[in-house]
Amino acid sequence: MSNSDLQRRESTDYSIVAIGGGHGLASTLRALRLLECTITAVVSVADDGGSTGRLRSATPQPAPGDIRKCLSALADSSSLLGRSLEYRFEAGEVAGHALGNLLIGALAEVTGDLVEALAELGRLIGSDGQVLPATTVPVCLVGTVVNEEDPEVRGQVNVSNTAGIGCVRLDPADAPTPPEVQTAIAAADLILLGPGSLYTSVLAAMVVPGVMAAVQERTAPLVYLCNLQPEPGEAADYDLAKHMEALARHGVVPEIVVFDPRTMPEGKRLGDRFPGIEFVKCELAGPTGNAHDASLLAAAIESVRHVPTRSAS
Repeated sequence: MSNSDLQRRESTDYSIVAIGGGHGLASTLRALRLLECTITAVVSVADDGGSTGRLRSATPQPAPGDIRKCLSALADSSSLLGRSLEYRFEAGEVAGHALGNLLIGALAEVTGDLVEALAELGRLIGSDGQVLPATTVPVCLVGTVVNEEDPEVRGQVNVSNTAGIGCVRLDPADAPTPPEVQTAIAAADLILLGPGSLYTSVLAAMVVPGVMAAVQERTAPLVYLCNLQPEPGEAADYDLAKHMEALARHGVVPEIVVFDPRTMPEGKRLGDRFPGIEFVKCELAGPTGNAHDASLLAAAIESVRHVPTRSAS
């Protein structure tokens, strides 16, 4: 960790917890590094594609891929190991595997504790924050499709490619959450959800029972950072209103929703249909329009710090 990063961490006790997975959560973490705050990421481990899927079929461990992306986003730029986490082997039996996935798996086996393994890897790469798994056991994401004869879709990749998803759950349903996650959420000044794939990243992390319970008992405001645009497959043709409906079906009701109206359609009568929620329009997209700009996202997050804490439910 650079001296400037260390001084920034020591100069603030404002704590932000970011929940989700995939590239979206990594974008949030890169934005948070531009702010004065203490960072904790709570990461979905439901991924089952690519290198992660191959490792899951070979070892009884939670999916490392989304965790790796978060560690990469938080790694000190001077750390060679940190810059190497995304390296993918090109030949032999390890072809296609990301180095970070192998490191996470190895450290988890050596320590016997995924949380300890991530803390140690974070130390080695000079991580500018804490990365925690939403659960410490392997899980399968299960989606329920509306109006289908065979309504159940199993596996993150399959859910992501399926239109008409109504809700998602995990198998096993009682997947445990590390106590460090619950402690971080309880102590947070601000909780961010997303951006990212609605069902397979954002809600995949939220439906872990311990994560859901901690968020529902929160005193910090919950901010939903909406995707930039409708996503093919699981969220095809979704406007912002449909995002809100999906969150509500899972018991997730944020205080604030941040979105970019240039790329994400609002839907009809947002204020009437979702009373008590503050909708904040911000410019978030980078030049291509399909990826969040870190500086713009950081400015949007900074702008919603004014929301007061709430009484625990």
